[in-house]
Amino acid sequence: MAKNAKLSLRPLGDRIVVKPEGKDGEKKLVSGIIIPESVDKEKPAKGTVVAVGQGKYDDGKLQPMQVKVGDVVLFSKYGYDEVKIDGEEYYVLSESSVLAVVTK
Repeated sequence: MAKNAKLSLRPLGDRIVVKPEGKDGEKKLVSGIIIPESVDKEKPAKGTVVAVGQGKYDDGKLQPMQVKVGDVVLFSKYGYDEVKIDGEEYYVLSESSVLAVVTK
């Protein structure tokens, strides 16, 4: 497990903590009308991994995590739990909710 000294959250098992990139969800028109994200096409969310668990056990063997701290990932919009720590928003999700790692 990689540690992040600034984050006081340690994910367990195959969970990861992601710092989401901007809220793509709602859009506000000049007139003040808010358009919810459900009106637009559903797109996966994007964020940066800030902490990872140790992995999960399968048949008594620890399966290592495929993502690491610093990876930018795309993940399912409905597969995470939101948490706020020190005023910052983070998502906790299972590694299986990660759809892809963005490479440069």
